[in-house]
Amino acid sequence: MPFIQINLTKGRSDETLETLIHEVTKTVSEVAGAPTNSIQVVINEIEPKHWGLSGESVKKRREKQS
Repeated sequence: MPFIQINLTKGRSDETLETLIHEVTKTVSEVAGAPTNSIQVVINEIEPKHWGLSGESVKKRREKQS
């Protein structure tokens, strides 16, 4: 039973998350040969201020880019 965990910063639409779940499930089924009803996908949405990259939060990096 494949279990896929995806960590993303918050901010994507419900429709985008549904599409992600569908496409990941489909791909794992095709590549691993697992039936889709045995595949679990969990998406953890993390606040950008709680995710660090190269010594600063994603929130701060995004603010610099704006």
